[in-house]
Amino acid sequence: MISFNHLSNPYSIPRNATYARKGIVATSQPLAAQAGLEILKKGGNAIDAAIATAACLTVVEPTSNGIGGDAFALVWTNGKLYGLNGSGPAPKSISIDAVKERGFNEIPTHGWIPVTVPGAPGTWAELSRRFGKLPLSEVLKPAIEYASEGYPISPTLGRFWERAFSIYKNKLTEDHFQHWFETFAPKGRAPRVGEIWASPDHAKTLQLIAETNAESFYRGELAEKIAAFSKETGGFLKDEDLANYRPEWVEPINVNYRGYDVWEIPPNGQGIVALLALNILKGFEFHEKESVDMYHKQIEAMKLAFSDGQKFVTEKNKMPVTPEQLLSEAYAETRRKRIGEEAQFPEAGDPSGSGTVYLAAADKDGNMVSFIQSNYMGFGSGLVVPGTGIALQNRGHNFSFDPSHANALEGGKRTYHTIIPGFLTKGNEAIGPFGVMGGFMQPQGHVQVIMNTIDFGLNPQAALDAPRWQWTKDKVVEFENRFPHHIIQELERKGHQVKIQAESNSFGRGQIIWRDQKTGCLVAGSESRTDGMAAVW
Repeated sequence: MISFNHLSNPYSIPRNATYARKGIVATSQPLAAQAGLEILKKGGNAIDAAIATAACLTVVEPTSNGIGGDAFALVWTNGKLYGLNGSGPAPKSISIDAVKERGFNEIPTHGWIPVTVPGAPGTWAELSRRFGKLPLSEVLKPAIEYASEGYPISPTLGRFWERAFSIYKNKLTEDHFQHWFETFAPKGRAPRVGEIWASPDHAKTLQLIAETNAESFYRGELAEKIAAFSKETGGFLKDEDLANYRPEWVEPINVNYRGYDVWEIPPNGQGIVALLALNILKGFEFHEKESVDMYHKQIEAMKLAFSDGQKFVTEKNKMPVTPEQLLSEAYAETRRKRIGEEAQFPEAGDPSGSGTVYLAAADKDGNMVSFIQSNYMGFGSGLVVPGTGIALQNRGHNFSFDPSHANALEGGKRTYHTIIPGFLTKGNEAIGPFGVMGGFMQPQGHVQVIMNTIDFGLNPQAALDAPRWQWTKDKVVEFENRFPHHIIQELERKGHQVKIQAESNSFGRGQIIWRDQKTGCLVAGSESRTDGMAAVW
């Protein structure tokens, strides 16, 4: 075989945006995008295609999501936008005191304590029930085939898999973690780029989900296996936690940004953080993209928005303030006035007084889906239910261990959630879905691609390709190494503490599909920082 570096390309060559008439599915892994397109061609709609792609991603990108994770969706159909919150709550039996009794003074990253009820299978089934055209058994066929027959490991996937294995082999040494190694490293190593990978247990689980419309996962054979594993190994998760779970239909929230409505899922999701920042930024005028002033104000607005989000966002009925208060014009004005010429430390205001995959799908009939799914940190908790291929998420790590905090750990409560799908409309017409996955980078990515689109007229691919920044804490801002150096220098003079990253892995992975309101044509961009593509018809 010809020898070459799977992960290196020394040349910077821009991608063009991708155009289609009958449908587009865009995501971070080509096999998954094509799986969604296959379902469109079989007579499914964009909702069916999104479900097929999401299920396929649990197989072909397990380093970022899985059957044991959560999901959120924004669905445009019949001239209306619908929101589905597919995040699961903490087990009823868990509490801060119960965790302290086990010798912990904070919520750990791995093991049973951060495991919450997985919402992804229920989300697929509910989307299929309400808006799908094809039966779930048909929609999940591509994912089942890839799991049973195998697929070649892609470059980004191989890199993250190797990274996870190198961490887990030294850290996850207790017996109940061994099922992860049996499932994802049966040869005593991570699978290599180009190597064929199959997971028969994963295939059987997907088959059961398909045949029972996910009932097996929550109230049947799979639920019994999950609950039994939890009981045997000291978990808090019980059969009643699974049996009581239902995804929740919610009203999406929005702000109007320069004549366009930007939509997000309401809390417990962090989409409101992106809206808070845009609500601040719309009070400024920006005429030039590559300007120090624009980037400075973006960063400062993002810091203010995150401060509010991290103080107030949790399960909606547990929040001390309402989303409406946070997104009011009056509150945006008070926050806007805090932005000066120098970088500031972030502080929350007073509005009362104030590992993830993303996909987008669209079809010829006008249906559009913005969908995101995650195990949170890579493979999640490090726990895999024996004989099922189900890697359980560690979403509960986001809970606060401070009983007085709005997002304090509590049994039956949903935590502050990082994964957020986005959607753009103008008037009563859909422009389309967008998203940028990647932990706390997500609302920052949303703000940057929306401003690239609306303020600076970049096409979907260029809006994604533009160099990104990421605020991390205090005055610290990370920049991609291809970011204009003179702007970085000027931002440093304004007091920003600059870090330049050699790799782009931490700056999110996005997808965009817009519908041209004049021609009806679909145009897409797919993240150049990963293995993804926009599959078109």
